[in-house]
Amino acid sequence: MRHFKRWLAGALLCALLPASAGVLAQTNWYYEVDKQSTWQGDLDARMRAIEEVFGGALGVYVQNLSTGEAYAWQADAPWYLASLIKVPVAAQVLAERQAGRLSLDDRLTLARSDFVDGAGPVNWHDPGTPISIRYLLEQMLTVSDNTATDMLIDRVGLDAVNARAQRMVAASNGRPEDLGTISKLVGVRQGVYGQLHPEARQLSGLDFMALRQHRASQRSAALARTLGVSEDSFEQPDYDHAFDAYEATGENVGTLRAYGDLLASLHHGGMEEVNAEQRQTLLAILQRTTSGERRLKQGMGSEFTFAHKTGTQHRRSCDAGIASRASLASQERGAEDGPWVVVACTRGPLAVQAHERALASVGEALRYSGALGHEER
Repeated sequence: MRHFKRWLAGALLCALLPASAGVLAQTNWYYEVDKQSTWQGDLDARMRAIEEVFGGALGVYVQNLSTGEAYAWQADAPWYLASLIKVPVAAQVLAERQAGRLSLDDRLTLARSDFVDGAGPVNWHDPGTPISIRYLLEQMLTVSDNTATDMLIDRVGLDAVNARAQRMVAASNGRPEDLGTISKLVGVRQGVYGQLHPEARQLSGLDFMALRQHRASQRSAALARTLGVSEDSFEQPDYDHAFDAYEATGENVGTLRAYGDLLASLHHGGMEEVNAEQRQTLLAILQRTTSGERRLKQGMGSEFTFAHKTGTQHRRSCDAGIASRASLASQERGAEDGPWVVVACTRGPLAVQAHERALASVGEALRYSGALGHEER
C-alpha cells in the first residue's frame, strides 16, 4: 500500500506538470524512492556474514553512476575517512591549475616542519629540497604520502580544500553537512595525542615520527617522556581511547554516502572550476594507486579497473573509488554496466591484515551478488 500511494502521488504530480517536467519528476521518483534490484537483499546477507567474521564494524556505499541505483550498509553513519580526504586536496590543486594560479611543474621547498610520519618517499628527501607539485600529487594519491599532502595543503590553503570538498558533495546533490572538517595530517596527530594531554598539540611532525616508532600500547608512556609529565595527568586511559575521542570531534569524519557523492563529481562534473581535463587527470592518477592491492580491488578481480584511494589509521581502514568494467568500451556499455562509485570503511581489530581481508571480501560480495552488473558475457 505504501508503494502504491507513492506511485499515485508521483502519477498525479506528472499529470499536473508539462510533459518534459513530468518525465523528469517520474525519473527522480523512480530512482530516489523505490528502485532496488533483487541483488540488494543478497548483498545484505553477505555484508552481515563479512562483519561477523571480521569481528568489527563495516560500512559500504555503492552507486551505479549510469542508473542512479544505490546500496548502503551503515553508509549514513559517521566514519573516520583517514587518507580518503586526500582526494579533495588533489581536486583543489587541479582547480588552482585550471585557474592558472599554479603549474604542476612548480616546485615547493621541503622544510623540516613539513615532515609527517607515514608511507611515501618524500620523507627520504633532505630539508631544503625543491619538489615539484606533480611529484607531490602523484605520491599523495598513489602511495598516500602524508608529507606530500601537508605540503600541498599549505600551497592551496586548508579553507580552500574544505570548500572544495563541500562543493564536490553538493555537485552530486549530496549533503555537504555530512562531511566533517578536513585537517592537515600533522593536525590529526596533534588532535589524537592532544586527547591524552593538551601540550601534545604543540608537538611537531618530527616528534610524532619518533612516537610512531613505539607500539600503540607503548605510546602513552613515550608521550609522557616526551612532554616531561606523568601518565597520571593524561585525560584518556590509552591510545585507543584517545583516538576514539578524537574521532568523536568530527574532524576528517563523514558518511560514506557523502563521500560517494564527492567521488561521483569526478565522473559527472558539475563544477566549472574543475573541468573534464582536470577530472581525468585526477582519475588517471587514482588508477595508478599501489596501496590497497589486497582490499576492494583484489575482491573485485581483474574484470574491473578501479580508480581509488585508500586510508589507514589506528583500527580503521577505508578504500573508495570509481570502478569500471575493463573489457567494455564506452559505446558497448549498458546502464547496468556502470561505472560505480564504491566506498567501504572498517573499524575494529588492531591488525591491518584483518581489515584488508574484510575489504577484499566486500569486493568479492559486490562482484558475485550482481551489484556491479552481470558477469562477463
